[in-house]
Amino acid sequence: MKIKNAIFTVLMAFGSFMSYGQRPGRVTLAGFVSDAKSAERIVGVNVYVPKLNTGTITNNFGYYSLSLPRGKHTVVFSMVGFKSQQMELNLERDTLINVELLEEITELDEVLIVAEKKQAEKVQMSSIDLPMKSVKKIPMLFGETDLLRAIQYLPGVQSGNEGFTGIYVRGGSPDQNLILLDGVPVYNVSHLFGFFSVFNSDAIKSVQLYKGGFPARFAGRLSSVIDITMKEGNMRDFSGEGSIGLIASRLTIEGPIVTDKTSFILSGRRTYLDLLTQPLISLQSGGARAGYYFGDFNAKLNYILDARNRFYLSYYGGIDRFYFRDRLSSGFQTQTLEGGLQWGNNTGSLRWNHLFNNKMFVNTTLNYTRYRFLTSFEEKHSINTEQNFSAKFFSFIQDFSIKTDWEYSLNKNHYLRFGVISILHDFRPGAAEVKLNLVNIDSVIDFSKRIRAIENGLYVEDEITLNSRTKANIGLHYAQNFVNRAFYHSLQPRISGRLMLSDKTSLKASYVMMQQYIHLLSNTGIGLPTDLWVPATDRVRPQIAHQGAVGASYSLSSSYEFSAEAYYKHMSHLIEYKSGASFFSTTDWQELVYTGGRGWSYGLELFAEKKLGKTTGWIGYTLSWSWRQFAEFNNGLPYPFRFDRRHDVSVVLTHKFSERFDIGFTWVYGTGIATNIPQGQFATLPIEFWDFREPLYINPDMIKVVEHYGPRNSFRMPPYHRADLGLNFNKTLFRGIQRTWNVSFYNLYSRRNPFFIYIDYSNQGNPDRGVYKLVSLFPIIPSISYNLKF
Repeated sequence: MKIKNAIFTVLMAFGSFMSYGQRPGRVTLAGFVSDAKSAERIVGVNVYVPKLNTGTITNNFGYYSLSLPRGKHTVVFSMVGFKSQQMELNLERDTLINVELLEEITELDEVLIVAEKKQAEKVQMSSIDLPMKSVKKIPMLFGETDLLRAIQYLPGVQSGNEGFTGIYVRGGSPDQNLILLDGVPVYNVSHLFGFFSVFNSDAIKSVQLYKGGFPARFAGRLSSVIDITMKEGNMRDFSGEGSIGLIASRLTIEGPIVTDKTSFILSGRRTYLDLLTQPLISLQSGGARAGYYFGDFNAKLNYILDARNRFYLSYYGGIDRFYFRDRLSSGFQTQTLEGGLQWGNNTGSLRWNHLFNNKMFVNTTLNYTRYRFLTSFEEKHSINTEQNFSAKFFSFIQDFSIKTDWEYSLNKNHYLRFGVISILHDFRPGAAEVKLNLVNIDSVIDFSKRIRAIENGLYVEDEITLNSRTKANIGLHYAQNFVNRAFYHSLQPRISGRLMLSDKTSLKASYVMMQQYIHLLSNTGIGLPTDLWVPATDRVRPQIAHQGAVGASYSLSSSYEFSAEAYYKHMSHLIEYKSGASFFSTTDWQELVYTGGRGWSYGLELFAEKKLGKTTGWIGYTLSWSWRQFAEFNNGLPYPFRFDRRHDVSVVLTHKFSERFDIGFTWVYGTGIATNIPQGQFATLPIEFWDFREPLYINPDMIKVVEHYGPRNSFRMPPYHRADLGLNFNKTLFRGIQRTWNVSFYNLYSRRNPFFIYIDYSNQGNPDRGVYKLVSLFPIIPSISYNLKF
């Protein structure tokens, strides 16, 4: 009751703001901005009033609200990729205007360029919007468009080597990233043991990355927020797109159920690696079956009840499956062996958008998300069924949550956001199910106790206009976590500010505190499905981070933007597996970890981007340091985090030669990751073999060779660098169908990038000395795919 009363008191306080209303002589202009072709709402549209040098941008649902003086105004609606629209309005009262923008095919006109120069600058720092059109032109492994790999090309995001799809942002680890799909957290974002991500780009509308300066509406992670919004579905025409590639195919279909009232979108992707390799496996094994595949399915329903109410129902399901099956015959007896690995996500979301009035917009959601890992083995006998045996090991995490977010345009100087969230976490870190007919065993064994936790949050943030050149976003997030006998809570301040030095140059600064109530246990850092999600408990404290950043940005024109940011982040209460511990253990996970670790990172990020014209792209550079410290590791001394990469460079370019041909090019470079490998060895003789009264005779069997590793993570792998090239051959077929042949070259100059390094002691010339040997995964890989859009 105390919590409910506190929430009610806060909401009543905001109610007093509502009753305050606008000052006399001012009105509110509000509405939604949509795509004229599909009626899909557009995120990030600039709504700008040149005369007043003021404006705003549309939110994730295409909504805008702007406080203006009564009278006549020129309002410009602009967005890269769309024709700008200029409206002459005479505002005498609060007005609701919905706007539709046409897609821009040729270069942007002068009206938009002028609007872009003077548009309202973002207060938010350390955030980047990633256009999906640019993502699709970036060449990728096997020609598969990969959203997370595109994000890894941005400064401040460490990419790792092949097999590392995990996002490492400003010295953080993968579990410290809040990855949202339509507002729902996705816990495992990797396919094929880390080589691909789970997001199908054909179903994605917009992506925004926050590396720091987090708004108060986001919470629960330390390092980043990746906010991904699915497409809503075409309200006016049936359309779609698909692709057939070397290892996977995908298809997306969208259209109206009731024109301008209800729409849908369905999108699916599946690999056929198992179908391609099955003939080879059967030929070599005499009929045994084995294979691996992954797949994704996205669905969304969009329903407009009336001008002020809209509902969304969205779903995502993804699966990775490795399987084997073999039959052995002996006389009349047939023995069948089968098993494998399986892991995947399921998420669902029901949203309600409601516009109370021109000043207040509300989004309420019910969310569900689950990640599950399963490994199984089964042995069946056709006659002696008492010998049948099966075993499964599984783990999962699932959440049920409800959240409501309110946006209120108080007046021209204050734009308020506030809301509440409640999450029920359900953790099952590890359990085994065993069946053995011989001794009549059929039971489930919990290696780690199932834990449920409740996490609540309440936030408020105010985007304040202090004067024409200074804005700030000041927020506060209050979080609670109830788990076992423990109760954790925290007040997390969030502050971001922007000072315009001129129409082209601004300075920014931010400070945030974040608290995280979940942990990820990993042996490798590669992002395998065996990594376990576990909660903060009465024995394991939640993670905490403080981050500060300062930066500057410069807009040479509407096409060119430059930015520089310096940051410092400190983390506490980190955890790590003890030496030799792993996910498959009969001991509770809390007995297998060290707690109380610290981490800190700092660095400089430079970013240059060209947004418009035939040539677009960006260049990013990161100079950074990242450290960890545990009392139990490295004699208690600080050591480099595995993804401490001093230098990280990325170049992403696309060029449109004509309507029929364009190319994409990327080049990345990164300092080698820090790791542990033997750096020497020496021989020892047990003391019981020593006898100083007689000459020492040494039997080789007495000698024990010991490897010396040196300080933790003191070995650096060779630098990672790679170039990729993609060629797109476009043609418009009958009835406006667009065809594209894509030819890609991954690792263009066939660089042998390190996956891991080992010591080979089979050197015949000197068998006592090992030789370091490097294992790499991919040489140059050409690929081709056929794409249709209709």
